[in-house]
Amino acid sequence: MCGITGWIGFDHDPRTARDTLDAMTATMACRGPDERGTWTEGPAALGHRRLAVIDLPGGRQPMTLDTPGGPIALVYSGETYNHPELRAELRSRGHRFTTASDTEVVLRGYLEWGEQVAERLNGMYAFAVYDGRSRRLVLIRDRLGVKPLFYHPTPDGVLFGSEPKAILAHPGVRPRIRTSGLRELFAFVKTPGHGVWDGMHEVEPGTVLTVDERGTRRRVYWSLRTRPHTDDRDTTIATVRATLEDAVRRQLVADVPHGVLLSGGLDSSALTGLAARQLAGSEETLRTFSVDFAGQAENFVADQVRATTDSPYVRDVAHTHRTDHHDLVLDAHTLAGLDARAAMVRARDLPLGLGDLDTSLLLLFRAVREQATVALSGESADEVFGGYLHFFHQEAREAEMFPWLVRIAEHFGEDSTVLRPEAVRALDLPAFLRQSYAEAVAQVERLEGESDFEYRMRRISHLHLTRFVRILLDRKDRASMAVGLEVRVPFCDHHLVEYVYNTPWALKSFDGREKSLLRAAVRDVLPRSVHGRVKSPYPSTRDPKYAAALQDQARELLSRPGHPVFTLVDADRVRALAGREDLPSTQAARRGLERTLDLALWYELYQPDVILD
Repeated sequence: MCGITGWIGFDHDPRTARDTLDAMTATMACRGPDERGTWTEGPAALGHRRLAVIDLPGGRQPMTLDTPGGPIALVYSGETYNHPELRAELRSRGHRFTTASDTEVVLRGYLEWGEQVAERLNGMYAFAVYDGRSRRLVLIRDRLGVKPLFYHPTPDGVLFGSEPKAILAHPGVRPRIRTSGLRELFAFVKTPGHGVWDGMHEVEPGTVLTVDERGTRRRVYWSLRTRPHTDDRDTTIATVRATLEDAVRRQLVADVPHGVLLSGGLDSSALTGLAARQLAGSEETLRTFSVDFAGQAENFVADQVRATTDSPYVRDVAHTHRTDHHDLVLDAHTLAGLDARAAMVRARDLPLGLGDLDTSLLLLFRAVREQATVALSGESADEVFGGYLHFFHQEAREAEMFPWLVRIAEHFGEDSTVLRPEAVRALDLPAFLRQSYAEAVAQVERLEGESDFEYRMRRISHLHLTRFVRILLDRKDRASMAVGLEVRVPFCDHHLVEYVYNTPWALKSFDGREKSLLRAAVRDVLPRSVHGRVKSPYPSTRDPKYAAALQDQARELLSRPGHPVFTLVDADRVRALAGREDLPSTQAARRGLERTLDLALWYELYQPDVILD
């Protein structure tokens, strides 16, 4: 796992901008703490920071090949899980390898197949190839968007980077956000291709972007397609199990210590069980890691969102599979600390306002990194198999709106209420969401003869896999790579996603519960307690001292009325939240303070131009 950056500029010699390339590459040090490399040739400049995971001595980048027509250079972030098969095929075609790295497989795959190499890769990846034979830059991103890749057009080419911070380090780019970018911050819907920062875009998942002197061209090499599902229940369950086992097997391969993020829920427990079985008989004991909060058992009150705490289930799984388990217990002071919040704002380049949900994730990853370099995560299983409550809630099912937003304010708070009235009017989030929803559902293909109900559930599944899971994947990537930890997501295996997406809802929920297919496919590796557990989302602290700390920080911020955050945030509304005596027991209400504090740090760290237009 690594960080990449660079540019192609047809009117400039990159050798004269070496300091700029170095500065852009330096911003990716957190993603690649092990090695640094840069390369320039013709109109191209490439920068790379490496986190060594496979072939530690042989995978250095930028990696180049000399051809009679010119050099080919690659900077690559991610992992290609089928690189052994591709290596064998390329060898049969006459290629000779000098390393054991998957990076060289991708580079020689490009030499053999050109940009069509993307269709042959199974993995999570984002990479840039400069092809000196045609003086063009090729940017490619994985199918589900597990690894990020941003770009910014320039008058004579394009800048690119794994994260916006790399592009923002270029002197020609101003840290500016307009109304359209602010909408992305507050809507909780990820618009494909939108880079939030002014002038910035994402290479969309499953897409190839080619830049040469004729301009920029975009080709989609993968998307969710509707296909008939003809397998019966038993065959479907067996296929899910076999596909998931294959994904876990491939993603356990690493030349560094690894483990599993274990919450005690169905998804992470399934991965733990499958990984433990695959490691059985080896000398390796599977490591597992979980997060909890001081006083959680005493302060926890069950509600519609979280019916149980995680700890008892984590213990059951760790005991069943005899893992080397590590618990991280966080107190309110650590969770509310400005250092952790600032680190997460820097990691995400944006003030997303998720508070302890973000800081606890970052702190968990930091603790995991002390023991392991690679960790498996159950992220995306809910989107693939239908695990959220709103998949079953009639109002959410029938609403002409993104289903996760139907009751989000009730459960998690409405943080846009802290904005100044003029900002609320300029953003007009209801109109934006209606338009975004209409654009999203228009992309869903209906199966011939599909019932109205099955088609509606297909739409809901498609929305989660194209507009929701990408928010979570980006969060996971940024938090993990901020501490140099590679997090792999077996449930994002595109074979599994394609198969389950086209499985009718009647099969996905055949026993009337969430994630019926997954539960049936992994029954034998789960403790009985976990097999029957009701879905519970990522944990959030219930410690009243955490909310009190937020209120203290808000009061300190209010004592600085000239702070630029108050050009966007309404001070009176923040003051009201800071004075609420019931805030510690009203979890949803604290989101406004968390958003405000994140915004304040963001202004201080990035000094952005915020333009309401």
